[in-house]
Amino acid sequence: MLRVGLSGGIGSGKSTVSQRLAELGAVVLDADRIAREVVEPGAPALAEIADRFGAHLVTDEGALDRPALAAVVFGDESARRDLEAITHPRIAERTAALVGGAPQDAVVVHDIPLLVELDRVGDYALTVIVDVPEDVRLHRLVELRGMEEEQARARIRAQADDRARRAAADVLLPNSGTLEELRSRVDRLWWDRLVPFEANLRLGRKVRRSEDLTVVDPDPSWPAQGARLVARLRAALGDRAARVDHIGSTAVPGLAAKDVIDLQVVVPTLEVLDEEAVRTRLGAVGFTAPASGWDHARGAGTGEERWPKRLWGGADPARVVHVHGRAADGNAWRLALLMRDWLRDDEQARSDYAELKAVLVASGLPTSDYAEAKEPWFARAFPRAQEWAARTGWAPGP
Repeated sequence: MLRVGLSGGIGSGKSTVSQRLAELGAVVLDADRIAREVVEPGAPALAEIADRFGAHLVTDEGALDRPALAAVVFGDESARRDLEAITHPRIAERTAALVGGAPQDAVVVHDIPLLVELDRVGDYALTVIVDVPEDVRLHRLVELRGMEEEQARARIRAQADDRARRAAADVLLPNSGTLEELRSRVDRLWWDRLVPFEANLRLGRKVRRSEDLTVVDPDPSWPAQGARLVARLRAALGDRAARVDHIGSTAVPGLAAKDVIDLQVVVPTLEVLDEEAVRTRLGAVGFTAPASGWDHARGAGTGEERWPKRLWGGADPARVVHVHGRAADGNAWRLALLMRDWLRDDEQARSDYAELKAVLVASGLPTSDYAEAKEPWFARAFPRAQEWAARTGWAPGP
C-alpha cells in the first residue's frame, strides 16, 4: 500500500486532482468529509460540542450549525483547542479505519487541505501539492465562486503560503492552465510514479542507481528533499531513533554529487531496525526493509576493519535514497557528520573532493565501484577532518 498526501491552497483545483486520481483507481480519503462525518447527528462528538460550546449550536434537525460554531471558535485559541480535542481523535480513528480497510495493493490518497499547516509531511510516503499562484487563486474565488474579494484574501492568508507548500512538495502539480493539461499531468503522475511506487513497496524493491556513473552539478532542492525524507524517518521511528540526518555530498552546498540522497539513522542498537513493527512503519512512509551492511573502520587503534550497520533505501521510482542505520555507541555516525560538516566549512576540501569525483567519472568507472574507489582519498582526508574538528571545537549538532 502506498499512502500519498494531497494538498493545495483554496482555489487550487485540488478536488479536481483527487477526483481524477479516484477515477484512475486510487482510494481517496477526503479529510473534510471525514471531519463532517464525525459530527453527524447522533455522533458522540456532536454531543460533546454542545456540552462545551452550547446547545444552540445544534439545529432543530439535530445537525451541527457550522457557521455558528465557526463564529464561536474563530479568533479564540482556547476554544479552537477544545474543539480539536473533541474532533481530532475521532477523525484520526476514522481515517485509520478507512486506511485499514483499503486493499493491500492500494494507492491511498489523503486529500487534506491543511497538510502543510499541520506539519503532516512525515505521515506520507509522498506529498503532492497542486500549485497555483496566489493571484490566480484569488481570481478563481472571486469570479468563479462568487466570494467577496476581501473574504477570499482572508481565506488565502489563513493558509500556508506558496513557499511553504512548495517546500513540502515531492510533486508539484501546476494548475494555471486548462483542465485537460491538469488531467494529463495527473495521469502521468499515476502511471509513471504512483503505480510503480506502490508495487516497489509491496514487493520490497529498493530503487537503485544506474551503473552509468554520473556526477551532476549541485541541485538547490537537495536540502529540501533531504528534509522531507528525514521528517518521514523521524515520524516512522519516533523515539526508537536517537537522531536522523541528511548526510553525504547532497548535504554539502556547492558540491557536485551523484543524484542520490543519503540519510543516517542513529539507533540504540542495530537490532531496533530488525524489528517487524519498525520495518512496517518504514514501509508506510516509503522505505524498504533494512538489511545488513558495513562501514570501513577509521581511526587509530580501532583494531577492526569493518563496522556493522544496516542499509536500506526508498521505493520511489523518481528518487534514489540510501539510508545508513548506525548504532549510537559506535563511531561511524559521528564520522559521517564530521565529514559532512568539514566539507561544508572547508572550501579546499570541497575542491579536492570534487576533483576526485571528476577523475573517477572520466575513468569510466561503474557506479558500483565508485564508493570503494574513493576510500584512499577518505583515508587521507580523515586526519584533516579531525584536525579541523579539534581546531574549531566541532561537535555533532542536536
